[in-house]
Amino acid sequence: MTPQPSIESAPAGTRRYAWSVVGMLWLVCCFNYADRQAISVVFPALKQEFGFTSVELGLIGSAFMWVYAAGAPLAGWAGDRMQRRHLILGGCLFWSLVTMATAWCQKLWHFITVRALEGFGETFYFPASMSLVSDYHGRGTRSRAMAAHQSSVYLGTIGGSWLGAVLAEHFGWRMGFYFFGGTGMVLAMVLYLFLREPPRSREIPVAAALGPAPASGVADSGPPSFWSTLGFLVAHPAARLLMLAFVGANFVATIFMVWTPTFLMQKFNYKLGAAGLSATVFIQLASAASVPLAGWLADTLIRTRPGGRILVQAAGLLVGAGFVALVGMTPNKLTLLLAMTGFGFCKGAYDSGIFASLYDVVPAGSRATAAGVMNTVGWTGGALGPLYAGWMIQHAGQGGEVANMSLAVALGAGVYLAAAVLLLLAARAVVSRR
Repeated sequence: MTPQPSIESAPAGTRRYAWSVVGMLWLVCCFNYADRQAISVVFPALKQEFGFTSVELGLIGSAFMWVYAAGAPLAGWAGDRMQRRHLILGGCLFWSLVTMATAWCQKLWHFITVRALEGFGETFYFPASMSLVSDYHGRGTRSRAMAAHQSSVYLGTIGGSWLGAVLAEHFGWRMGFYFFGGTGMVLAMVLYLFLREPPRSREIPVAAALGPAPASGVADSGPPSFWSTLGFLVAHPAARLLMLAFVGANFVATIFMVWTPTFLMQKFNYKLGAAGLSATVFIQLASAASVPLAGWLADTLIRTRPGGRILVQAAGLLVGAGFVALVGMTPNKLTLLLAMTGFGFCKGAYDSGIFASLYDVVPAGSRATAAGVMNTVGWTGGALGPLYAGWMIQHAGQGGEVANMSLAVALGAGVYLAAAVLLLLAARAVVSRR
């Protein structure tokens, strides 16, 4: 079996198109996150209009994530067997339509249903897109390519939160859903003209000794079965630990994603538009700044350390835990914004290697399936974050909703520390098994 040549040795036109693929997917992912973020910024408006409780709002936030997680194995299986461009762009058309339908909701079950459908549509994106990128970019550029793509997550989150809040302030909470949904549908139809499906990679994993049966099946008989890949992930210690750490990182991230606008309005008296911007811009821009640096460092370390990418992720969570605690407990607005920036920078260091680290372990023919399983595990657990925070807001017993919310956020630091320990064990497992 001959590994594919790296992008550095490919013709210039091929190199340019490989990076243009990252740019096209960047746009799709930007809307992927804008659509999912637009709901949380209008929670105060939904509470005022429909009388939803904090737990009910938390349930709306979690409904997306649970269906997103439940559909991920199917999405991964499809991504290893079907044209990924169809899964990516067809999914974008579907979830954009569902985003528009959110504006027509009137009851709690309406919101839960459309958020669940949006989760189903969006779950096809990451397994297919990360597999696509990994076929255009070998080990020498993979972290940088995925890190560049990851920056769209942050810009999309900012856009969904800030623009959704501004549109809600001036035109009502429904307008943002019409805008994001309609624009996403146009984008998907345009990109159908340009996005091409690459040949499937036969690249051997960094830790080639870890799974001979799945790896040998890639070249000769197509992708391994879903159950074969699942068995590989369960049996492999580093893969197990990477997925468990993803649960912890997502648990904290979803609390920030869903509840930060409300937190800023209630604790620091921000108006809706300012809360929508401030809740995301400091965290997400800091992540966008750190993710290419972390990607470059990971691509450098992997040349000499088999677990180098994972160590970059672990460092991000270790340092980030202190900032998470500070965000929850500080009463000072300036300190809060600095802590949110520090948290975002550390979060970007972790995010840069989520799938690149996993692809150092799994065979090339199983990448989409492995990403789907990882999303299932990570988002099933992570989706408990908004619901946990909603319950804490009502029942933590700290003397009021603001104090309860502060405690809920601060306790995320312990989850971050636990996830960092799991990553350190994963890096050790890669080295020892190699």
